[in-house]
Amino acid sequence: MTVVDVTKSTGGQGAPATPTATPTASPAPVAPVAPVVPDPVGAPEQPRRIGGVSRSAVLSLAGAAASALCVTILLFGELAPFSGMLGFVVTAYLVFLAVYAVLTGFEENGQAVRDRVMTVVLWTAATLLFSALALVVGFTAWRGKEALPHGNFFTQDMQAAGPLDPLTNGGIAHAMVGTLIMMAIALTISVPLGLACAVYLNQIPGRFSRFVRTIVEAMTALPSIVAGLMVYAVWILGLGMPKSGLAAGFAISVMMLPIVIRASDVVLRLVPGNLTEAAEALGAPRWRTVWHVVLPTARSGLATAVILGTARGIGETSPVLLTAGFTAALNADPTAGPMVSLPLAVFNFVKSPQPEMIARGFGAAAVLMAMVLVLFVIARVIGGRGPGHQTRRQARRTARASRRDVTRFAELHAPASVSVPGLSLFEDTAAQPHDTAASAPAPAPASGDND
Repeated sequence: MTVVDVTKSTGGQGAPATPTATPTASPAPVAPVAPVVPDPVGAPEQPRRIGGVSRSAVLSLAGAAASALCVTILLFGELAPFSGMLGFVVTAYLVFLAVYAVLTGFEENGQAVRDRVMTVVLWTAATLLFSALALVVGFTAWRGKEALPHGNFFTQDMQAAGPLDPLTNGGIAHAMVGTLIMMAIALTISVPLGLACAVYLNQIPGRFSRFVRTIVEAMTALPSIVAGLMVYAVWILGLGMPKSGLAAGFAISVMMLPIVIRASDVVLRLVPGNLTEAAEALGAPRWRTVWHVVLPTARSGLATAVILGTARGIGETSPVLLTAGFTAALNADPTAGPMVSLPLAVFNFVKSPQPEMIARGFGAAAVLMAMVLVLFVIARVIGGRGPGHQTRRQARRTARASRRDVTRFAELHAPASVSVPGLSLFEDTAAQPHDTAASAPAPAPASGDND
């Protein structure tokens, strides 16, 4: 095939073009074009439901549970030489998770399957923890129900009661008073020192603060008997002081202090840095920023730190036994004489073979748990809600403070013509030159003018 080129000419400009033949190759065959299929990605996406209970999820759970039970029974009864209740439960749970993952995979993708399986695992762990807590509290209250209904159990001590006396004689008043006194001493020492040390670690970073944080973290694992031995060696043997509730309070504070410091340090680190930066940008000194910004923001978390330290100290037995001794009589003087706490009384009651003494021990344990609950509620009330959340009373107090600030700012920026007592320093300074010129005496006329 040839193509005639008419653009070339052999003559000069304007000469007629002479056609020439140029050989070209034949065109290649064109491949057929596939039809365009609409892209399914352009379709509107359906959001996956991540909360609530669906019918398919319930059926998957029920089917996985039934399958796990059947497979486990088959394994333990026919196929494998397995035995034991613990092994049966663990095997059934593992088979349940595997079957549930397979059933969920028929409807969801891999990410949703992992999410469903981990949700089941977390719910299982939470259920086990709550069940263990309920079992401990319920068992203690059930075993102590024989002693708790008697009023003398809360108002009498064991000075005039013996192991064979009925529950209508004797009580734990001496242990309750001793626990309250010891914890009051320990909290008086631990809370101010713990919060001050936590503020130091948070606000003044450096080599020494890192050293102190390391020591605090190491002291959190300090055995309680070591704290009791230290106070016993220093306070009782070294200084010659008698065993008393004060010494027991010192020993308990040694156990509480690292817990309070560590938990408070973690809470103070969560305070947003822009709050402190804003306070310092407004000219507030460091101590005022800490007192008015950092501590109020972390108040709820600091209350939790105090609760953790209290729960650690209120259940100690060995430091109290070493430093306060043991007594069956009521002693309200923490500086002289032996004193007993509720954990020590529980230990002394339950080691007796008599059923009445064992009932007193479980009753004292139930009272100890009730005291911890009361202290927890008090700390929650003092701590208030978290940052950004206010109760109605706090909201009203904040509104009243805002109205007072608005009134005060209005008085400070009042015009100079308005007479406001006590605000003479804030008068308009722009009018002072005019007033000075007006009050100045007129210049004396020159001699030439008189002439």
